[in-house]
Amino acid sequence: MSAGGGTTAVVAALAANLSIAAMKFIAFALTASSSMLAEAIHSVADSGNQLLLLVGGKRAARQASPQHPFGYGRERYIYAFIVSIVLFSVGGLFALFEAWDKFQHPHGIEGPWWWVPLVILVGSIIAEGLSFRTALREAGPVRGTQSWVSYIRTSKQPELPVVLLEDFGALIGLACALFGVSLTLITGDGVWDAAGTALIGLLLVAIAAVLALETSSLLLGEAATAADLAKIEAALASDGTRIIHLRTMHLGPAELLVGATFGVSRG
Repeated sequence: MSAGGGTTAVVAALAANLSIAAMKFIAFALTASSSMLAEAIHSVADSGNQLLLLVGGKRAARQASPQHPFGYGRERYIYAFIVSIVLFSVGGLFALFEAWDKFQHPHGIEGPWWWVPLVILVGSIIAEGLSFRTALREAGPVRGTQSWVSYIRTSKQPELPVVLLEDFGALIGLACALFGVSLTLITGDGVWDAAGTALIGLLLVAIAAVLALETSSLLLGEAATAADLAKIEAALASDGTRIIHLRTMHLGPAELLVGATFGVSRG
């Protein structure tokens, strides 16, 4: 039952997002681009989410108590679920609102600083790419032979899947922003900037929905994987006994509750 925590990937993503958010806010201040504002808020939301994951990991490491005899491992799932709420509200809904406002009052990107968003977006893509590579490297040994989709859907620890989805979403979001800003500069029509912002909002809402579905399943209590179940059955099997019922539930990434009913043969 691997429970790689993914702390390195979380810290790398946090450092990247904090620096990127500052640059995006500067670009927005200089150009009033709605795509840059949406991306800046996106980076702020991601930074907050990574802090939530770190807090959740620290709180989950507390020793079990009489009130919580099975420990606090599920706190990692609780904080991962909060991440999906933050991404949906602070990131997705804000971007969609900003896009709607820009569609109503479109304006181009003018002035001597028109080139700043392009430079910052390209730099942000490089920084997010490095963060994404760190997450891929850390998740590789834990993933094993699974596909990436299967790994995200079956992982019992939330940090790496969350960072992978956020970093992947960040790269797609930056591409959307680059699309909107570039066409606005070429055509002088601010509607393209609004379109890029809307795409970012829809992307964040979709990622938040996936995270909410996966983390809510973990909160409800997922069973052990088929491979782990086979190991448990092999460990419990003995001469003269048979397993009638076997139930498992993850109390955290590395904690598994096992309940079994045995039948004993009379010799």
